[in-house]
Amino acid sequence: MTDGVRCMWMRGGTSKGGYFLAGDLPANTEERDAFLLRVMGSPDVRQIDGMGGSDPLTSKVAVVQRSERDGVDVDYLFLQVFVDRPIVTDAQNCGNILAGVGPFAIERGLVAARDGETPVAIFMENTGQVAVEVVQTPGGKVSYVGEAKIDGVPGTSAPVPCEFKDTAGSSCGALLPTGNPCDTVEGVEVTMIDNGMPCVVMRASDMGISGEETPEELEANEDLRAKLEKIRLACGPMMNLGDVAEKSVPKMTMVSAPRNGGAISTRTFIPHRCHKTIGVLGAVSVATACLTKGSPAYDLAERGAGAERTLSVEHPTGEMSVVAKLDDSGAVASAAILRTARKLMDGEVFA
Repeated sequence: MTDGVRCMWMRGGTSKGGYFLAGDLPANTEERDAFLLRVMGSPDVRQIDGMGGSDPLTSKVAVVQRSERDGVDVDYLFLQVFVDRPIVTDAQNCGNILAGVGPFAIERGLVAARDGETPVAIFMENTGQVAVEVVQTPGGKVSYVGEAKIDGVPGTSAPVPCEFKDTAGSSCGALLPTGNPCDTVEGVEVTMIDNGMPCVVMRASDMGISGEETPEELEANEDLRAKLEKIRLACGPMMNLGDVAEKSVPKMTMVSAPRNGGAISTRTFIPHRCHKTIGVLGAVSVATACLTKGSPAYDLAERGAGAERTLSVEHPTGEMSVVAKLDDSGAVASAAILRTARKLMDGEVFA
């Protein structure tokens, strides 16, 4: 495509990427993916000939359109554009990029702004679930200015609280796709779990690390990366995800006891790079594992008590708090999380 395509570049949570109206992209999936690869500059580790930032967290795309579903405002499709391979995948969701969908939908006129705050109900096409986020709209206009702060992002912004509904088994068909809170894979005890993001959760100590290492140290540990990938490839079929060699799920999270007053400490591979923070829906899945008796995370976690619990999931650059509401059986019924977003650019992008 030689003509420019309308696009808004936004930071959503601790990620950033391009936000498009579905009607502005090619209808054919192969043509769309080829266009997005050119836009991002993939495959190239620097993405020098595109808009990508040479990191999976900055090579993301949101495709948004007005929804025809009852009680839903917009439909959102998340696409992960690989950095060093010519791959565009919809195999996962992204709760960080989701944070920008509500503001984007209002800015593009898909949702009418209210004076003060505007709720936006979002159908997540990747997983078939609904999230409701609240956007700050003083005077009927989106505001990105505020005092909310999230770890992994400098400064403060307007809050974008988001509640996830019915996310259990979003990609795997069940919260615990094997039916077990704990399985042994390649000699390591793991919890395979999906509460919005397919994750494999295991003790850091069982992987030969303390859980205090920096992402750079972990990425340099070739033996660790090889072992993680062997476990991941084995878990894929067990999680009803099939062959995951070319997929970005499941995420691999190593947990240890909290060190900074939180509920659990984490180091997550997504799947081949170590996350500088943790994904939103990944945090929800890990927090759920902390509340699942028999999971490797259960005895390590500070779980709290009551029908509503706030679990602070520690990560390499801070923490992410998940507010979990439990039903009468003690299962997680819903989860909410605080994110922020900011518009970076609005215009046309060229491929």
